[in-house]
Amino acid sequence: MGGWSHIAPAVTAAFLASLVEFVEALTVVLAVGSVRGWRGALTGAGAGLVVLLVLVAIFGPVLALIPLNLVQLIVGTLLLLFGMRWLRKAILRAAGVLALHDEDAAFAKQTEALRAHGAQGGGFDSIGFAAAFQITMLEGVEVVFIVVAVGAGGAGLMLPAALAAVAALLVVVAIGAVVRGPLSRVPENQLKFVVGVLLTAFGSFWIGEGIGVQWPGDDWSIPALVAGFLVVALAGVPLCARIARPKAASA
Repeated sequence: MGGWSHIAPAVTAAFLASLVEFVEALTVVLAVGSVRGWRGALTGAGAGLVVLLVLVAIFGPVLALIPLNLVQLIVGTLLLLFGMRWLRKAILRAAGVLALHDEDAAFAKQTEALRAHGAQGGGFDSIGFAAAFQITMLEGVEVVFIVVAVGAGGAGLMLPAALAAVAALLVVVAIGAVVRGPLSRVPENQLKFVVGVLLTAFGSFWIGEGIGVQWPGDDWSIPALVAGFLVVALAGVPLCARIARPKAASA
């Protein structure tokens, strides 16, 4: 449970999933900063990050007290469901059934909503703080779940998964500080596609581990599961497009 074949997919999944969530959070924080001022935006986002770190510090050790096979079964089921949700939406977006997520549009919408509250008064900006805190918590909770779930799957995975999430945060913050605008060029749907495949593969592997399945090649079954789910997901894109095309024409 600690080989490179096990750690590499876990770190990749944690990093990419965190990257996507932090990009979405950054869009709102930038909107808050540009409309309400940076003090409320940064303090709200910072407070949200502190709460998220406390959650990781609490739930990580608690999971270590539960028998590993039970943790793998429960976490594996949740990861499978979580990954399939991401993968389903990514496939439908790639097939043109669902619209792609637009960070520029999200930035404009959030900016308009913040301006509706009127100009910022003197002193503490509770509106800006609350908006930045809420989005950081909303997107960050998914990051915490993925980090804790990935880290709970085996000995030695929690720290690499947490460091991967921190690395994703630093990358997004650094780019946001330079660009000062929504990261609309980030291939978000492609990232969600990959993360969905990784989480689905991890979930399947850990469910098997939890019920006592003897995987051929042990940890090397994970790359095989990733490849298998990737092939199925890629095949699903043109299939969904073909199914949706007649429905769109008859609408």
